[in-house]
Amino acid sequence: MAHRGDIRVLRVITRLNIGGPSIQAITLSERLPSRGFPTRLVHGALGPDEGDMRYLLGDRASVQYLPAMRRAIAPVDDVRSLAALLHALREFGPDIVHTHMAKAGAVGRIAAAIYNRTRGRHRAARVVHTYHGHVLEGYFTPARTAVFIGIERQLARLTDAIVAISPAIRRELVDEYRIGRPDQYRVIPLGFDLSALSAIDDESRAAARAALGIPAGAHVVSTVGRLTAIKQHRLFLETAQAIARDDPSALFLVAGDGELRAELEASAAELGVRERTHFLGWRRDLPTVYGATDVFLLTSRNEGTPVALIESLAAGVPGVSTDVGGVRDVVGSHTALAPFGDVGALAGAVRRLLANPSERRAVGACGRESVLKRFGLDRLIGDVETLYRELLA
Repeated sequence: MAHRGDIRVLRVITRLNIGGPSIQAITLSERLPSRGFPTRLVHGALGPDEGDMRYLLGDRASVQYLPAMRRAIAPVDDVRSLAALLHALREFGPDIVHTHMAKAGAVGRIAAAIYNRTRGRHRAARVVHTYHGHVLEGYFTPARTAVFIGIERQLARLTDAIVAISPAIRRELVDEYRIGRPDQYRVIPLGFDLSALSAIDDESRAAARAALGIPAGAHVVSTVGRLTAIKQHRLFLETAQAIARDDPSALFLVAGDGELRAELEASAAELGVRERTHFLGWRRDLPTVYGATDVFLLTSRNEGTPVALIESLAAGVPGVSTDVGGVRDVVGSHTALAPFGDVGALAGAVRRLLANPSERRAVGACGRESVLKRFGLDRLIGDVETLYRELLA
């Protein structure tokens, strides 16, 4: 029940698919009410083959489902979503409207602008949008990207505060794409409950390997993520091929699913690593995957905050990644970086870690200490609470 002095938050996210945005939206919706921020979480529909994170929703969250809100551009459904959000705004009466992801950011901010016109300046809801990354590089044709940049610039005019989850994303949005004013931005890194990963030790690593049927002496290289084009799992498999040539004990784990799974399984066969590559599908027991891993390999074309790298380091597993997006800002000092597409550099970095167990352990321990300090839940919740109170001061 809301109390006098509470700050009401309507949080809108396109969908609760597997990934950092869903984890953050659910976590904030469940944790902030106890700090005086009664929250309603509004989410749309999952796409085909997308993993579902709604299982994380507990009894503490007030949730509303909008089936018409989808990632794809669909004018009729988008209008329905707009109407449903306007109804939710009028019924809930928020002080803050906070949107996450591109579609929710567009429909949610337009709905908030319409709603605020009926409220008057002193009763208007403050509008916040979080960029967990962006779709302005590596997703669409140049012409389509230019249209989306123009739309984001207009939406920024409807926004009181823009949250970027890394300094790199803020730089790109402000300096390269000229979206919003510099003074609108706050950098608020993601925050997670990393306790299960931080508890992984030698005993649990042995148990994880046994659970996945991995021989004790194998060198295990893993990746976790949606099997979509932006994650570039083909590059992961090409790197696996290069590693496998020199290391007969190397095995590769791919945790995740998506529209490219059949194509990637065929690629693994074509590259001669199908027998050594285990496609695990969506896994809720990620501590088992990370616990069984020696080196984590991320080969994305673009990343906002690389959640899987944060998770691997929390598990004490060193990482190798393409040097894209926010990776360098987030975990660069604890992760070996290589240019996107450079199979030789990626494979060489993995080989060095596989060949040196003491270095793996040292890098993993330093990385664990760093991410637990920087990406914990308490820090995230405190940062968001501070932002909300500043906007309403």
